[in-house]
Amino acid sequence: MTYAVKSTLPDADLKTVGEALQGELVDLVDLSLVAKQIHWNVIGPRFRSIHLQLDDVVATARSYSDTVAERASALGLPPDGRSSTVAATSAIERVAEGWQKDTDAVRTMVKALEATIGGARERMRSVGEPDPVTEDIFIQLTADLEKHHWMFQAENGS
Repeated sequence: MTYAVKSTLPDADLKTVGEALQGELVDLVDLSLVAKQIHWNVIGPRFRSIHLQLDDVVATARSYSDTVAERASALGLPPDGRSSTVAATSAIERVAEGWQKDTDAVRTMVKALEATIGGARERMRSVGEPDPVTEDIFIQLTADLEKHHWMFQAENGS
């Protein structure tokens, strides 16, 4: 039995929205992986607070990745969160291997969040006209990511 979910959006709008959702899905999956990698490898006097703060980022990224993927599915677009797709298309820089000093871990997270927020803002603008429902997801996502960004910047005073 074959079943296809059909969108109410015109094809051109669906293409724009689909590309935005897929790009954001990849960045969110990668953000959660980056935060977990650092979570397991952070060392230093602020280990505990950063370790716990990273869990908050992971929870946000995982929650929104599900929201974004389900929005794509609702529009008839199959989301692609496979590791090979994430590795090939994420906007986030690769994380250093091994232990990370707390100050370096914070800098890495600031950069990862900046990349994710930058993409989300661009995508938010691109979907505003064709699909305000998806735009709303991007608005809320960006606000939550910016809060994490602020908190990590405050950790290093930069």
